[in-house]
Amino acid sequence: MTKGNINVSVENIFPLIKKFLYSDHEIFLRELISNATDATLKLKHLTNIGEAKVDYGNPKIEVKIDKENKKLHIIDQGLGMTGEEIEKYINQVAFSGAEEFLDKYKDSAKDSGIIGHFGLGFYSAFMVAEKVEIISKSYKDEPAVHWTCDGSPEFTLEETTAKTDRGTEIILHIAEDSTEFLEENRIRELLTKYNKFMPVPIKFGTKTETLPLPEGAAEDAVAETVEVDNIVNNPTPAWTKSPSELKDEDYKSFYHELYPMQFEEPLFNIHLNVDYPFNLTGVLYFPKLANNLNIEKDKIQLYQNQVFVTDEVKGIVPDFLMLLRGVIDSPDIPLNVSRSYLQADGAVKKISSYITKKVADKMVSLINENREDYDKKWNDIKIVIEYGMISEDKFFEKSDKFALYPTTDGKYFLWNELEEKIKLNQTDKEGNLVILYATNADEQHSYIQSAKDKGYEVILLDSPIVPHLIQKLETSKEKISFARVDADHVNNLIKKDEPAISKLNETEKETLKKNVEESINDKKFTVQLEDLDSTDAPFTITQPEFMRRMKDMQATGGGGMFGMGGFPEMYNLVVNSNSEFATKILANENADEKSTQIKYALDLAKLSQNLLKGKELTDFIQRSYKQLEK
Repeated sequence: MTKGNINVSVENIFPLIKKFLYSDHEIFLRELISNATDATLKLKHLTNIGEAKVDYGNPKIEVKIDKENKKLHIIDQGLGMTGEEIEKYINQVAFSGAEEFLDKYKDSAKDSGIIGHFGLGFYSAFMVAEKVEIISKSYKDEPAVHWTCDGSPEFTLEETTAKTDRGTEIILHIAEDSTEFLEENRIRELLTKYNKFMPVPIKFGTKTETLPLPEGAAEDAVAETVEVDNIVNNPTPAWTKSPSELKDEDYKSFYHELYPMQFEEPLFNIHLNVDYPFNLTGVLYFPKLANNLNIEKDKIQLYQNQVFVTDEVKGIVPDFLMLLRGVIDSPDIPLNVSRSYLQADGAVKKISSYITKKVADKMVSLINENREDYDKKWNDIKIVIEYGMISEDKFFEKSDKFALYPTTDGKYFLWNELEEKIKLNQTDKEGNLVILYATNADEQHSYIQSAKDKGYEVILLDSPIVPHLIQKLETSKEKISFARVDADHVNNLIKKDEPAISKLNETEKETLKKNVEESINDKKFTVQLEDLDSTDAPFTITQPEFMRRMKDMQATGGGGMFGMGGFPEMYNLVVNSNSEFATKILANENADEKSTQIKYALDLAKLSQNLLKGKELTDFIQRSYKQLEK
C-alpha cells in the first residue's frame, strides 16, 4: 500500500475547491460523468486505431445510490487507470489527463469528443463528499487499484482484487450537508439537466418492460414483463447527426425532447454544422412568437461535447436570436474551469457571425422554396427578423431578400416589390418615396380607408420595435420616408403639387379657428385649418410623426437625449374649413350652442382615435342619449 500527500501547492486546497472552484455544487455529477465519458471514448478511440487490444463492446455508465450507507457510485467501463496513472492524474491536481491524451493523439483523436480537464473535474466530488474512493482496473494487463482520500491532502493507494472488470468506480461518501444527493429524484433531475444527451448510455436503476405477445397467442394470454436497464439519456441527439439522416418528424421529435412542456410545433429549424474555422453543431428552432419580445422560458441550450453547460448564451448567440430555441454544441467556446461562464474572445465573435449568416441564408432558402408558406408564417417570425435588422448590420444587408412588408389588405411584399408597387402614386413633390403604415388596423381604420380612397397602399407594421426598424430603414435607404397613416390628414401625408380650393376667406378662417380654440380650451390640441374635400370629416385628430415616434421608441428602449418619458401628449386638431360643419359654425350666432356643437365634434374625433375614455366617454354617451330624446 502507498501513502502520500497529494501534490498541491497549499494545504487547504479542498476547502478552496468547495468554496470557489465551482459556483454550484450540483455540477459535481456532471463533471464525474463527463470524466467517465472521456474514459469510455478514449478506449473506443484506442481500440479503433488498434492500440488497445480489447473488446470495446457496448459500454455504459452507471449511477447508483446507496442511501443506507450514504454513498453514491459512478461506474464506467472505460479504459481504467493503473496505480501509476492515478498517481499522475489524480494526485497531481489540475494535471489534465484528457489534455495529455489529446496532445499525444492529436491527429487521430480530433473527433473523439473528449471533454478534458480531468483533474479539476474529479475534485468537484469533494464539494459534496467527506471521503472519496476510486477503484479502477486498466485495460492494460495490470492489477486493479484502490485510492482513498478523506478531503485532506493525504491519500492511500493500494492494489485490490475487489475489481476484476475493466473501468473505474468512484464512490462518494456523501457529507451531512449534502444528503440531497442521496435522493433518487434529485439525481434523476441532475442527470436530465446535465447529461441528457451524453454520448455514452447512462444507466440509473431499472424499469419494467412488457414483452410483445407471440403470434397466435391465446386471447387470454398475459404478456410477460422483464426488468431492463433504465437508460436516462439519448446518446445520439439530432444535432450529432447529418441533416441528410433526419426528416421533419425527427426534428420535431427532438424539439419536444428538449422542451417537454411545449405543445406547439416549431415553425421550422436551422441545422448548424461547421468544422472550420471552429467546430460547432446544433439545431435552432423558430417557435411561434407573434409580438412577444420577452421570451425567457425554454431558452437555447449550450453544450460542450454533448455536456450541458448553460442556457445563458448571451454573447455566443446574437441578441435577436435569443428569442429562438434549440441547442448549440461547440468544443471551441472558451469556458472557465467549471465550464459555467463564457469568456469573450475572437472565437465567440466568429461563432456569433456564423450563426447570424446561417439564419439569414435559411430565410432566403425558405422564401425561395415556398413563398406562400413563408408569407403565412411571417407574423410568427417577424419579431426575430425585424430585431435582427436593427441590431446586426450584416443581417440587415441581406434582409431585402426575406423581410416582408404586409399591407392592411393582407398582401405581402419584399422591399423591391413594395417600391415597385407604390413609386408611381406615393412619390412626393420632392421625389421622396413615402411609405404609409399603420400599427393597428382596427384603431386606425378610418385613416387607412382615407388613404386607400386616394389609391395609396398602407403597410401594417405592428411589432413593438417598429419605431427602431423605421429609423434603420430611413437612415439606410435613399429618398424614402415613413409616415404613420394617422400622423396627418391624408392630403398632407404625401405632399403633391395640387392646388387647394377654399370656401372661406382669410377673415372667416381666423374667426373659425378662434371659435374652435375657445370652445375646446385644451392645450393638448393645436388647431390647424385645412382646405380639404367637403366630404372629408369636419374634425380629424392627428399626432405629429416625429413626436409620436420618439414616444414609441422611448417605450421600447431608446429615444436617447430627448427623454420622452414624461413628455405630455400633444395632438393636432385638423379642422376641415370646406366642410358643411365649418360653414354651420360660422353661421351660428348662439355662442353656447356653437360651443356645444364644437365639443361634440371633438368628442367624435377623439372617439375615432380611441382617445375618449373615462368620465369624458361617460358624459359623451349621456349627451348622445339626450340628443335622441329631442
